[in-house]
Amino acid sequence: MPIKIAVISDTHCYEWEEVHPDMRALVAECDIAIHCGDIVRQPVVEGFLKSAKKGLIVHGNSDPVDLRESLPYTQIIEVEETKIGITHPAWGGAEFPPSELFKDFEEHLDVILFGHTHEPLIQNINGTLFVNPGQGYKSFMVDGTMAVITIDNGVADAEILIIESGRS
Repeated sequence: MPIKIAVISDTHCYEWEEVHPDMRALVAECDIAIHCGDIVRQPVVEGFLKSAKKGLIVHGNSDPVDLRESLPYTQIIEVEETKIGITHPAWGGAEFPPSELFKDFEEHLDVILFGHTHEPLIQNINGTLFVNPGQGYKSFMVDGTMAVITIDNGVADAEILIIESGRS
């Protein structure tokens, strides 16, 4: 049975209820839910973890000190022998190459999930699948997006979902 992972990032909200209802539904529906940082407030952390069957969060550069002290900068999980790294590379600008993320981890990973740039991305580099779910809210001319990772027999596949169009 395939494992589904909901991935969101850069929600920049004060309350979990401010996150788009379709994103909240996918977080609750998937087997695992991951937030790649820039959560901004503790109620969002609590709502995310309460909604998810299994939830994992890393902190981002816009998170206040209390969240940065309570949440890790990186995490590594293993799902069906697929090693997944999670980070929010605050050191990277909008144009940094995803391959720079290798330096955040000491081991080879099959998938690296990251936020910060607000730009959705799926890219395979040297056998590692890099996925940025984009920003978790719509803004002027920018879609609110998230990613869903499917792991089936140790093979990861990613899809970016436009949850709310910012181009209307």
